Amino acid sequence: MRFKLPSAALATAFLLLASCVGAPEQHAPAPVSAPRPASAPPSAPPPPATVQWQDRGTTSGDWRYQVDGAGSVALFGVDAQSSLFVIRCDRGTRRISFLRPGLAGTAMTVRTSYGTVSWPASAAVGTAPATQAIRAANDTALDQIAYSRGRFAVEVPGQPTLILPAWAEVGRVVEDCRA
Repeated sequence: MRFKLPSAALATAFLLLASCVGAPEQHAPAPVSAPRPASAPPSAPPPPATVQWQDRGTTSGDWRYQVDGAGSVALFGVDAQSSLFVIRCDRGTRRISFLRPGLAGTAMTVRTSYGTVSWPASAAVGTAPATQAIRAANDTALDQIAYSRGRFAVEVPGQPTLILPAWAEVGRVVEDCRA
């Protein structure tokens, strides 16, 4: 059996089917771009962040330990002929001197993982220009230098900062003066 739809029903079906199709997609007009302002010349890059002394690499060189008639000495430098820093024990006076060759200064600042100390200093006597600070062997700052976490810094105004490894030679000179 054949089923016939009346023409009104057929027209309604087509009308319903046509209404299922969505409205045509509307596109917004492209925005009109405003003219770009003239570009400013590039500004200088920001200054680099300050690197803390404990984050800097150590100064090139090695410690050497020596004993002489007056006591013992730890010398830091790239070779035996030129030392960048000297720690000397004078057993007779139980004093330890710190010597930084170069332009003489009036202060020596030492930074360790325990903190910072600033010592009065003067021109070393009887040597090429150098800064010298002298401390009693029982000064607790000496222990802070010997036991600083891997390194300590020595600053003398007008000279580059030294970042020195806290090796056994440093503590050995301190102990020699205390014995």
